[in-house]
Amino acid sequence: MDKLTKEQRRKNMQHIKSNDTSIEVLFRKALWAKGYRYRKNYSKLPGKPDIALTKYKIAIFCDSEFFHGKDWDTLKARLINGANGKYWINKISRNMERDDKINKTLSSMGWTVIRFWGNDISKRTDTCIKVVEEIIFSLKLSED
Repeated sequence: MDKLTKEQRRKNMQHIKSNDTSIEVLFRKALWAKGYRYRKNYSKLPGKPDIALTKYKIAIFCDSEFFHGKDWDTLKARLINGANGKYWINKISRNMERDDKINKTLSSMGWTVIRFWGNDISKRTDTCIKVVEEIIFSLKLSED
């Protein structure tokens, strides 16, 4: 059961940003500090990756747990009983399908796709940076 009125919920949802979210900014600052240069919301690629390391052909997406369906079976069960559950199940399902399609398209174009969950970026930024560095290292090895 939602504790907010419809109008409060509507106002809340309107203020959810799609660009320059806190997790994106946190991750970009960490990449920049390590010396990696990137493009943000790179519109020349399908799905406009949040971060594109064009030099290495790496597309990075910073996904929120709710809108991109982390632990989908558990979340879906909660949404079924919630207000407007059918809408959210359809919306998140479409998001997940779109994410999968974008991953496949970018991979077929020769890009490496990395998706990080927001909590992983917030709580383990260094680990996420290491993942990117390991991929860059392996890409450099494969060039030689």
